[in-house]
Amino acid sequence: MGNPQQAEDGAPPGAPRPSAGPERGAEQGTRARVARLILEHGPITATTLGERLGLTPAAIRRHLDNLMSEGMVEAREHRSRGRRGRGRPARVFVITEAGRDAFVHGYDDLAASALRFLAEKAGPQAVAEFARRQVADLERRYRPLLAEVPPQQRVRLLAEALSNDGYAASAGEAPAPGGGDQLCQHHCPVAHVATEFPELCEAEVEVFARLLGTPVRRLATIAHGDGVCTTHVTPRDLAAADPRPAGAAAGPHGTEKNTRTATHRERATSREGRLSPGGSA
Repeated sequence: MGNPQQAEDGAPPGAPRPSAGPERGAEQGTRARVARLILEHGPITATTLGERLGLTPAAIRRHLDNLMSEGMVEAREHRSRGRRGRGRPARVFVITEAGRDAFVHGYDDLAASALRFLAEKAGPQAVAEFARRQVADLERRYRPLLAEVPPQQRVRLLAEALSNDGYAASAGEAPAPGGGDQLCQHHCPVAHVATEFPELCEAEVEVFARLLGTPVRRLATIAHGDGVCTTHVTPRDLAAADPRPAGAAAGPHGTEKNTRTATHRERATSREGRLSPGGSA
């Protein structure tokens, strides 16, 4: 597994650290809170961070500067949608790959090597089947929870369940025209593996569609370089639909996802040099 860049005391921002004195301990504890808030709610502005943590602008900037120097956080320009505001774009902060590593990934090189071997010996269909089996347990555990609440509450409850499993998820209204809900996952335990094998992401999306009983569409993924895994939940039949049986179709996103899988696998093939470029489908 990769070794994330660590702070000067050797511990990642999300981990408890031994205190070398009251002031130093408080400083490190606050920095860890800043890092976790960026992980769970990024991209986020310094102003919002300061408001949520009760810190002055000078204090929040000091913590951000330290986190950026450690390689845990990076700054980006905010890409607003809709009407453009005047002046300079807002500056937002997101967690880096090193920062995510500090919060512990469940899979890494060994899992990726195993999936490469599976793809070489049995083909991409075997990888897709493996991915579906991996999320089957999640579906079995979540289905009874979501079946007990009205359809309008399922996205929020799904986000809570995912957060309990370490995905740092949140839910809210979708900003895009047409309404619906938006499910955001700010942490992905399999991001490194899913970079090469997007079947893991696709199987997860299929489960979401079945659990919510309505079509969903993945808009962004951490594995593809986005700061957050973002899923749009269509409002169509959301208020009336019950969760579909486990084997039901996940919605009309399959063709788009299969195309993306093939394209991404071609990139992974040329990059890794270990997967045969077969599968022109």
